[in-house]
Amino acid sequence: MTDGIEDPGATASAVLPAVVARVTALADRLGVPQAEVFDVGRLSVACGVPEPVVRALLSGRPAGEPDVQARFLQRLDLLRRTRLKPNGRRYTQQEIADGAGMSRQQAGALINGDRRPTMEHCDAIQRFFRVHAGFLTAEDPEALAGALQRTEQELLQRLADREREAEAAADDPLERLLQNHGVRGIAWRAAQLPTDQHRDKVAEWLDMLLESVKRPES
Repeated sequence: MTDGIEDPGATASAVLPAVVARVTALADRLGVPQAEVFDVGRLSVACGVPEPVVRALLSGRPAGEPDVQARFLQRLDLLRRTRLKPNGRRYTQQEIADGAGMSRQQAGALINGDRRPTMEHCDAIQRFFRVHAGFLTAEDPEALAGALQRTEQELLQRLADREREAEAAADDPLERLLQNHGVRGIAWRAAQLPTDQHRDKVAEWLDMLLESVKRPES
């Protein structure tokens, strides 16, 4: 085999638990089910780590493939199974070779494990499959941490959107009324009034409120 990329030092195993803790806290705050954010199948496809390894790492157990070429082959196989052509079929070796700017023989040797990949090979294949840098080579804990960090960013965006909506509602009397009581709550309270005259007064007051806070037409 030819010389290829070197295996980086294991530093992500300390980062992963912190990312898991942050994602867990954000999901709880937003009311997002843990099963959604820590879906093993989704994470495996996102980062290239085999599902059993994802499951083990999430549970805090040490796991992962230490050999960089073995990881490369695992990730490349996953890409070929999950990043398909528009017709639903896998890319052929020739198509990968053409897209990555290498010969079919080079692509075949890399896919079959007969040649150790270089960083140039990895970069070219990652660009072809449109995945992030390091997808084919990052250590398993690092790859999983990266996928969860992207999930974290999505949750932070959802939290920011929710807080903006809450701030907008705080400036809107009608929104405050609906948040505090809800439509059913208002109807229930009106139903407790003793006479139709009282209920008519509530309806009249609501009409006045709606008119006073009517939003300009877009």
